[in-house]
Amino acid sequence: MTTLRQLAEHLGLSPATVSRALNGFPEVGAKTRARVIAAAEKFNYRPNLTAKKLATGKSGMVGIIFRAARSLMVDPHFLEYLAGLSMGLAERELDLILRHAPPGAQLQSYERLINSGLVDGLVIAAPELDDPRIAMLMENDFPFVVHGHIGDHPSYAFYDIDNLDAFSRATQLLLALGHRRIAFLNGAEGMAFSMQREAAFQAALAAEGIGVPELFVNHSEMSEDLGYQCAVKWLHEEKAPTAILCSSTLLALGAMRAAGEAGLTVGKDISIIAHDDVLPHLRAEHFLPALTVTRAPIRDAGFALAEMIHRRIDGEAPEMMQTIAPVDLIVRGSTGAVPPDAGEPWL
Repeated sequence: MTTLRQLAEHLGLSPATVSRALNGFPEVGAKTRARVIAAAEKFNYRPNLTAKKLATGKSGMVGIIFRAARSLMVDPHFLEYLAGLSMGLAERELDLILRHAPPGAQLQSYERLINSGLVDGLVIAAPELDDPRIAMLMENDFPFVVHGHIGDHPSYAFYDIDNLDAFSRATQLLLALGHRRIAFLNGAEGMAFSMQREAAFQAALAAEGIGVPELFVNHSEMSEDLGYQCAVKWLHEEKAPTAILCSSTLLALGAMRAAGEAGLTVGKDISIIAHDDVLPHLRAEHFLPALTVTRAPIRDAGFALAEMIHRRIDGEAPEMMQTIAPVDLIVRGSTGAVPPDAGEPWL
């Protein structure tokens, strides 16, 4: 492996000049910098991280602190998001540090990581209303980006999908098919995306003068088992839902299993729609019947946030990095017209 000294000798420059050229110091001329970069690529030179930190004051590391949840490291949503983020960071020669926050110690974990000097920036996931992590990082003027957002005009960098539009369109599709008893399997309560999705769902129903009892709106972790358990309970009610809207394909998988056990044909006796994060081993088009979805690959979020945190570390203003990505609605066989004997709405 080529060393800095060897690269400098090849170029006829001092090691200090080569180091400054590679690290973007302004006192190095453009022609010299271009020559150094070309030689570094030719000889596959990679700077020593410790030396780079001493030269630039940066560690080349980005951190994520995840909540204490035993299932998180096998959650396909988290792993797919993490894949996009780590690949995007690698393209920018940044490394990712994962840290676990014990219960009740979220802020202490963030403060410890910031004060350690190990990371140049942080990526926050699943923001909550009045999120103390965001307030603390803004107060410390520490570079960070957020997967999700709260409010209409946040002052931080974020990447999100258009949850309001996605779940409004999904609900309107079911209404157009004649459904009036629509249940909702949502993500965990208090999460920004869960609040946005439920707001869109409730607003679309209210626009048609339709209400939904609290019983038929469920908040939970997005897993197949929890989707199944909730759907089983609903389908045993006297006035069972004719359609179920789900915040993930995992929840939908559980709901479809419950419908099958109840003797219902999905797409005929009951309609099911889910949000599809495009998980590699759970393709909505391979469900039986194929699943109607709102679609936005969660890996795209990881790639986008990697670019954003790189720019934030370089000092770019957060207001220049605020993205709400559009969501596709793909209609497949899991949705159909309401059965003729479905009865009246709940409310």
